[in-house]
Amino acid sequence: MMHTAAGVEACLPIRSDMDLVWVRQHVRQAAARLGFGLVDQTKLVTAASELARNTLVHGGGGRMEATQVGSAGAQGLRLAFTDEGPGIADLDLALSDGYTSGGGLGMGLSGARRLVHDFDIDTTPGSGTTVRVTCWVGRPPRPREEV
Repeated sequence: MMHTAAGVEACLPIRSDMDLVWVRQHVRQAAARLGFGLVDQTKLVTAASELARNTLVHGGGGRMEATQVGSAGAQGLRLAFTDEGPGIADLDLALSDGYTSGGGLGMGLSGARRLVHDFDIDTTPGSGTTVRVTCWVGRPPRPREEV
């Protein structure tokens, strides 16, 4: 039986390429444990991989916190990626479709946002960035936003 109280399940450092492997592995195992299907596990792991790489490459390293959440009887997994790097100078550009700074999966923040149900970003130039994403078991993906 899953509890609905939110609690940090894991806090993983993101300091090296090996840490990216551990993040992906943890997210896949946590998603499977919560009952996510294989397709939804893959979407969440893909988003987590992109966000973890951004934390490492652009933020100079940081951490990922994974939290099991519950709402209205639904179970979910919330991931928060935090760094204390330079922040994102142009958030609108960084969130635009097709924008990539290179080196990652080429999907950028907008691609990661499309793979999850809830996406929130808090960034201040010079003070770092925190990206929070949440996926819910059994909930259909969000429709692509029209431009």
